[in-house]
Amino acid sequence: MKKPRTLPGGDLSDDASTPVLGPNQVKIDRARFPDLADLIGRLRFSTSDGRIWLDDQRMLLVHARALGSLRREMIELLGMDVTRGLMTRMGYESGVFDAQMARRVRAKNSLREMFVTGPQMHCLEGIGLSELVRLDFDIDKGEHFGEFIWSHQVEDEEHVRHFPVGTEPSCWMQVGYASGFSTEFMGRQILYREVECQSMGQPVCRIVGMPADLWGEEGAHDLQYLLPAALRSVPLSSHEPSSHGVNLPLADAGTDPSQPVGISPGFNSVAHMVQRVAPTNATVLFLGESGVGKEVFARMLHRQSARSQKPFIAVNCAAIPEHLIESELFGAERGAYTGATHSRAGRFERADGGTLFLDEIGTLSLNAQGNLLRVLQEGEIERLGDSQTRRVDVRVIAATNVDLREEAAAGRFREDLFFRLNVFPIRIVPLRERREDIPLLLMHFLTKYNRLHGRRITGFSQRAVDAVMSYAWPGNIRELENVVERGVILADGNSVIDAPQLFTSGEQFNDQQYSIGREGALIKADATKLLNAERPVEDGEVARVSRTVTALLQGSDEGGAGASLDDVETLLLRKALERASGNVAAAARLLGITRPQMVYRLKSRGISQQGE
Repeated sequence: MKKPRTLPGGDLSDDASTPVLGPNQVKIDRARFPDLADLIGRLRFSTSDGRIWLDDQRMLLVHARALGSLRREMIELLGMDVTRGLMTRMGYESGVFDAQMARRVRAKNSLREMFVTGPQMHCLEGIGLSELVRLDFDIDKGEHFGEFIWSHQVEDEEHVRHFPVGTEPSCWMQVGYASGFSTEFMGRQILYREVECQSMGQPVCRIVGMPADLWGEEGAHDLQYLLPAALRSVPLSSHEPSSHGVNLPLADAGTDPSQPVGISPGFNSVAHMVQRVAPTNATVLFLGESGVGKEVFARMLHRQSARSQKPFIAVNCAAIPEHLIESELFGAERGAYTGATHSRAGRFERADGGTLFLDEIGTLSLNAQGNLLRVLQEGEIERLGDSQTRRVDVRVIAATNVDLREEAAAGRFREDLFFRLNVFPIRIVPLRERREDIPLLLMHFLTKYNRLHGRRITGFSQRAVDAVMSYAWPGNIRELENVVERGVILADGNSVIDAPQLFTSGEQFNDQQYSIGREGALIKADATKLLNAERPVEDGEVARVSRTVTALLQGSDEGGAGASLDDVETLLLRKALERASGNVAAAARLLGITRPQMVYRLKSRGISQQGE
């Protein structure tokens, strides 16, 4: 595999003059990374309970050779493609978590310093050394081009220890990490690909990242590794058949509204359960809050079943009047009730040979529940007003957002029907418990509504992404979809969607989000300020600082001496050091800077440090 000379987004060797950059645009060529002190300060070892923490994430120290042995056994047992997919998705999730941490740890830093947290974590976590070759991104325009060189890669070392030099790159976990980090950071799907690799006999590993849609067929192939096996449609390589059958092409995975989208453990768990039960004829009960995508997963189950060529009939039981529900489900003969001018088949007959999806089944009347139970047990239906029974071959998939066990205990739902439906329950977790899926869903719906409304919106602003990640989503994916469509309509053409264009109908930010304060303590973040399109209203602390600055400059306004910027900064350094009892690191935290920055400022002003 040769390094491409020209790629969408620019020539790798191009060093064109840097244009004037906007506030959310960064262009860097072979730049130094910022000091690691702020990241190292987030790493904590707790010997009292055997835990290691990096910021708010629990970490593990794992032997590299043990990881290599596990990787070898997975390849031998599952095949190269399946193993690559598992490790790519593992790295993707890790990248998402680190991008969220980067926003908290370096909230006061530049976008450049915030983004290169990812490559620095590459080093801090023992994966290898990253060298930045080129980084050019504009969050507002949704543009991204990155090139990095990796050396001392643990994945390569362990791969080569067990396998000969090959023709395909092997840094799967870290390519997934780079894609996940960049996608979370940019608010749109960014895909990194490895164009050189040490496992291919090359001296270093080289990765290049761009928006996924710019990669063409190669990008579509690599994106398949981010999908659970249940969502793939074709073997991932021409020389090794995939060990898992699949039904939906990747092209549809990004645009088909009936296709579930996600990468989180909760999503993968549901996809795995669907894949296991799909080939059978078992009754399936989807559980979960309203809007989590129960019908979407039901359609996915039908597509993966042997009944995929037969009808899929969906019925919203809550939308049908109680006196019509039986005729809708089982059909009616002419004259069975007032207005029945001709005989007609019900939903069960229309779904014969296929699948019948009963949504909101908890709203059925007790009489309708009894008739449904008979159909499930006997496989026969009887039209309303008819004495003839008809055999039907239907697989029933039910869904509800209420606890049927509690409903049965309260006498509102038949217990025998509950046990008949509860053959294979699948619980879909709410969106607030699988936030890793939100960046993918954002781009999924953005693509859908750009096409539907003829718009050319390029992505989401950083403020919009922060607001979306801070919101609790009580309406789950359905609410997220509606919010994105609203943003597509309100945003100007060829621009990005900002937070005020998403949240316009009084959404309440009750989610408990925290950031790190100046003194290193957790403070609750006010997410509602993200929605203020103008300058945020000054809170108590900002107002106090504003008054102080005004007082310092008062003398200058009135013809007096006033205070120079150097005098103010020197006084701040002295007061911070005094308040921290001479502890330089603590004083740096008070001022919101790193310890090396603090040391430099103290030395430049001749201020002595503790112990000197």
